Amino acid sequence: MVTVRYFAGAKAAAGRGEEQVRAADVAELRAVLARRHGPALDKVLSVATLLVDGLAAKDPETALPAGSTVEVLPPFAGG
Repeated sequence: MVTVRYFAGAKAAAGRGEEQVRAADVAELRAVLARRHGPALDKVLSVATLLVDGLAAKDPETALPAGSTVEVLPPFAGG
């Protein structure tokens, strides 16, 4: 299990700030979250940065060790 923490638009799309998910890698995590929360979160995930234990996960094959924390950070506007 990994802890997924949502911020900003991702939090609104998921309807929660945090949850536990079972996934072996980033690709599987995205698929599980899209099935669980539908097209609104899937759209956010397509542009979001995922941080795995504080490091950007650019590769869909990035492993998710048990106990990891994944932060979903959608693009932020502002200045």
